[in-house]
Amino acid sequence: MYTIKVNNSKEFKTELNKPNNNTISGTLNGQEFLADIIKVREGVYNLLKDNVSYNLEIVKQVPEEKKMVVKINNTSYTLDIKDKYDDLLHSLGLDNLATKKVNDIKAPMPGMVLNILVTEGQEVKKGDALIVLEAMKMENILKSPTDGVIKKIAINKGVAVEKNQLLIQF
Repeated sequence: MYTIKVNNSKEFKTELNKPNNNTISGTLNGQEFLADIIKVREGVYNLLKDNVSYNLEIVKQVPEEKKMVVKINNTSYTLDIKDKYDDLLHSLGLDNLATKKVNDIKAPMPGMVLNILVTEGQEVKKGDALIVLEAMKMENILKSPTDGVIKKIAINKGVAVEKNQLLIQF
């Protein structure tokens, strides 16, 4: 049994049977379904269900987060996929143990701090730009690996840093 959340809003419960001879079957929200599926090329499929054809493309997969982005007839959908074990961990209150707590941002390489894009006490989201670091004549933007609040900025703009030197604490 899988729970699939589409675009962070609509949720579906599905159980899939093992694909057999270019067909896929199972249940979707308690309703049985049967569809023909043909692999066009890697990551691209043609699906025929109830005499309606769908072009399906797997755009991006993030297995460690159990997420994927698919295009169905050129419309993109973000899918969050959970299985019965994820539901069990959630019901036991253990679903946050899989995420690694990040407390420090360290320099990935020696370089020069060109710009600090955050301030102490600022709340950041995963993927937000934190620091611009120049290394080997290239500018590298260091991004937040997690949501959090900046506790301490341990460097200054224009300062040279060594590899693994502490830059920011969460």
